[in-house]
Amino acid sequence: MDAQALSLLEEFLEQLQSEKRASGHTVQNYRRDLQRLVEFCHQAEISQWPALQQSDIRSHIAARHRQGIGSKSLQRELSAIRSFFRFLLKKNQATVNPAHFVKAPKQPRKLPKTLDVDQVTGLLEAGAESILEIRDQAMFELFYSSGLRLSELAALNISDIDLPDKTLVVQSGKGGKSRILPVGGKAISAIAQWSVLRGQFQKSISDALFLSQRGTRLGPRGIQRRLEHWCLKKGIAEHVHPHMLRHSFASHLLESSQDLRAVQELLGHSNISTTQIYTHLNFQHLAEVYDRSHPRAKKRID
Repeated sequence: MDAQALSLLEEFLEQLQSEKRASGHTVQNYRRDLQRLVEFCHQAEISQWPALQQSDIRSHIAARHRQGIGSKSLQRELSAIRSFFRFLLKKNQATVNPAHFVKAPKQPRKLPKTLDVDQVTGLLEAGAESILEIRDQAMFELFYSSGLRLSELAALNISDIDLPDKTLVVQSGKGGKSRILPVGGKAISAIAQWSVLRGQFQKSISDALFLSQRGTRLGPRGIQRRLEHWCLKKGIAEHVHPHMLRHSFASHLLESSQDLRAVQELLGHSNISTTQIYTHLNFQHLAEVYDRSHPRAKKRID
């Protein structure tokens, strides 16, 4: 870059600190990110800011991505470049903002952690030794049986579950949507056992299915603590958080059924793309189905 271009960059950074009241840390981040753009311009033999094109910004970000820089860092760098060019546009030192329509590569979605079937069995069949643990076992069985969200489990009322019909109603799921879910036999048995003892915890009128020792509705944080206590007491080494039971429900059901739409309905996902993350967990199984089933998957050796 020529001297004028570098002078404009320094002017921008000074304005950030003096007029925009940006913190020293923010200014340093901007300086570092824009210095990388300066280095790119040196290599590309670009000496003035108006000469930068959208394709140049894309090349710069792509090169940074190939160096292993994450999506969030690249988003920050693009934000710094956009801000700098807005400054240049106001000073009539540029005619376009070349970073305006450039997007950073998407952050890869983290796969949810799940338990395998044997781990779930060990967790749920660890055995209840008190009224509290009978309640807890009923909660965890229902969690895994119906793939509930933690908030949905905590919000359940007695009237929401039909033991003879083996169904429950989520009155207000995510987005205010209700849905009817099947309940497995193991969960039905555990809830029936808890229902007989529930009255010992009830100290006032409450329709909550799961009560605390104080007689109040057991909230999400309380359920989380009880699961931590359960794993610790039962000697379960795996760190299990509540949504691992929901994730395990989805993964195991999808692996067995291969019915993405059905799993979407059971989970209460409004968009099937949210459910599709579970297909990544079972890719090996899907690959085996493909190899067995697709007419051109197998190589014929003559």
